[in-house]
Amino acid sequence: MILETERLFLREMNQYDFDSLCRILQDEDTMYAYEGAFSNDEVQEWLNKQISRYQKWGFGLWAVILKETDEMIGQCGLTIQPWKNLELLEIGYLLERLYWHNGYAIEAAKACKKYAFEILKADEVCSIIRDTNIASQKVAIRNGMTIKDTWTKHYRGIDMPHYRYAAYC
Repeated sequence: MILETERLFLREMNQYDFDSLCRILQDEDTMYAYEGAFSNDEVQEWLNKQISRYQKWGFGLWAVILKETDEMIGQCGLTIQPWKNLELLEIGYLLERLYWHNGYAIEAAKACKKYAFEILKADEVCSIIRDTNIASQKVAIRNGMTIKDTWTKHYRGIDMPHYRYAAYC
């Protein structure tokens, strides 16, 4: 276990989480900000990337486990993300649609922000969010972040405007 909140545990993902990850990354509605659901190969690539991040940096997107049921309901954590010509520490979160609107994303994101400042001694942490992803923007605002700038990313053949929300220690 990496982090614990009132209702959640966050831990490193592993191969046993593949099916849970598929429920998230293969749901069209959940993945609207990514322009569609992932294939099995893309889910495996995503999982491999997280495991690689744990080895490289000691953090990545972690499995969000609901204490009440011991189920993986999503992922939340810290990653290094490109932004223009910089590499920034980002809090990312993506929950299974069944668990939306219960406060789990903000609960996990706040714990990750605290981890970034207290454990990693970061001066700044951000969340990079597509302009159409209003729900994630609301989580960032509730996590004490404000918009600092914008940038258009090119992903899956589409130009996608993004906002960089940031908070400072």
